[in-house]
Formats: sequence, structure tokens, C-alpha cells
Amino acid sequence: MVLQLTVADVMTQPVLTVTPDTPLQQAVQMISDHHVSGLPVVNAEGRLIGELTEQDLMVRESGVDAGPYVMLLDSVIYLRNPLNWDKQVHQVLGTTVKDLMGQGVHSCSESLPLPKAAALLHERSTQRLIVVDDNKRPVGVLTRGDIVRALASGQP
Repeated sequence: MVLQLTVADVMTQPVLTVTPDTPLQQAVQMISDHHVSGLPVVNAEGRLIGELTEQDLMVRESGVDAGPYVMLLDSVIYLRNPLNWDKQVHQVLGTTVKDLMGQGVHSCSESLPLPKAAALLHERSTQRLIVVDDNKRPVGVLTRGDIVRALASGQP
């Protein structure tokens, strides 16, 4: 029964990873070649420190959004804080994974029951959970698709 499965039973492995210094073009090629929507970013010890997602890449391609503004006496008054643009500018001009990667990573352990993992995916509005071992090293990825396939197969 699917309710008795754990993340380890249905996760996708092995997991592809990149480092902060991986050239952005190489990471994009990995995402494209392997038909994944994101990559875990690991440090020199192999521990999870971030994630590079398609969303991060979309920010780069769409450019910097200055946001709403008003004109007053030939002056531009921005309705959003221009100091927040630094990150967007850095993302648009970035050339390595560290320039675009997100720090807020959604992860879980291999032993997490599948229903709880499904709830995490839903609550966090994310497409994937990076499955880590006790040392925070990625060992797999659990996607919404993995859960749907487990439900469809009715694995014992």
C-alpha cells in the first residue's frame, strides 16, 4: 500500500548535483540534457547548500524588473525599493551557479513517510524535495511525478 512507502522507496536516484563554481552554461545543459527542473548545489564536502531551478534561470532571461513608478516634476519615484534590485542585477549578469542559486532548499530524509512528503510538497508549493542523508548529502530527489507514479502503480 502506498501509505506505507517511504521517500527512499520512490525517489529518483542517482541525483545530479552542481557546485557553486559550476559554470552556469554547464548547469543549464545538465538541466536540459536530463530533463530535470532543478539541480541541488553542494559544497566541497558534498553537503546541500542550495538549489538552482528553472525559476532562477527565468529571472536571468527576463531581465531586471524595475517595478512600478510614478513621475513627479520630471523625477522618477519608484514604488519598490531600488536596493532590492542588486540581487536581480546579479542574477541577470551571473556566470556561475552561485550567482543564481537559491538558498531556500526544500529537503527531506529518506525515511520520511510518502504521505508526509506529499504534504510537504503541497505546503511548500514546490516541485521537488531533495532527499538527503544524515550528513546533508543529496542521495535522491522526490518529485510530484514520483508520488503520482507510486499512486498509479499501487506498489505494495
